[in-house]
Amino acid sequence: MRAHYLQHIPFEGLGSIAPWLEASGYEITGTKLFESAKYPNLKEIDLLVILGGPMSINDKDEFSWLASEKQFIHESINSGKPVLGICLGAQLIASALGARLYRNSVKEIGWFPIYGISSNNKSIFSFPPSVKVFHWHGETFDLPSGATRLAKSDVCENQAFQFGNSVIGLQFHLETTPIAACDIVSHCRSELVPSKYIQTEEEILSAKPRRYKLVNKLMGSILSFMLRNNG
Repeated sequence: MRAHYLQHIPFEGLGSIAPWLEASGYEITGTKLFESAKYPNLKEIDLLVILGGPMSINDKDEFSWLASEKQFIHESINSGKPVLGICLGAQLIASALGARLYRNSVKEIGWFPIYGISSNNKSIFSFPPSVKVFHWHGETFDLPSGATRLAKSDVCENQAFQFGNSVIGLQFHLETTPIAACDIVSHCRSELVPSKYIQTEEEILSAKPRRYKLVNKLMGSILSFMLRNNG
């Protein structure tokens, strides 16, 4: 089995997803778009993971690979592959499915709760009623046609969605580890301006190990669900 990831920036990697995949017997390969926009043959991969990044999907003049990436994502979804998008990755999935992307009313940066939207449909992933997760985003999107909303927050309606059996987009970061949190703070510190929904560097980095374990476990549950649902 082979999992392939699309990476937009060196400091936003797989985090806790990598050891989960390795423990599950997956070979891991990746396309580092900041180096080269070379995509794998879809017939040779079993899972696609699209990571985050500080750019907008509208920054096509600066990041020429965004158009080809979105096309590859569209083809991956149409092929029936399990596809997971995180932050920018979720926005790319939504856009590939025809949804509108736009600036959110406020930026969400730091540890804030999301609220799961309950469903009796066992083919739809179910989040807890409330869980505190790591955010770093300023844009959002309309719910793609045919998708199911999975979670919302106090200031963002579409925090997570599912399309079909095994395509999931997350605006937030469940893969975050203490090292990953330090890396993004170090590279994006300029965004930490005083705001109700932007935490300070100290608040972000003071998260206890159990909080990381909780979100990483939830990330594993999503991956298990996607791959089981695609079987």
